[in-house]
Amino acid sequence: MRPLLHYGLHFILPLLAALIFYRKDWKKAYLIFVATMLVDLDHLLADPIFDPNRCSINFHLLHTYYAMIAYLIMVFLKKPFHWIGLGLLMHMLADWSDCLMIK
Repeated sequence: MRPLLHYGLHFILPLLAALIFYRKDWKKAYLIFVATMLVDLDHLLADPIFDPNRCSINFHLLHTYYAMIAYLIMVFLKKPFHWIGLGLLMHMLADWSDCLMIK
């Protein structure tokens, strides 16, 4: 159940946001939202790289609260930075929901 919700949020939430808020450019917005999953490259710096019972939030470099502040600031910039910031925040929300289910 946990992986289904986690990965569902990574793909379905951005799709819904793109369709609802960016109807005219939904394909471009969705592609950018999904591309923000590259933020998970910071997992390669961890040992082990993948731990299903580890909370990513505030553990990985690009998943810290400081990084999230930068992502929030990006939301107020022009496109495509607006979409990148929003995609990164949705990614953090998906990871945070996973953290809640671990506990």
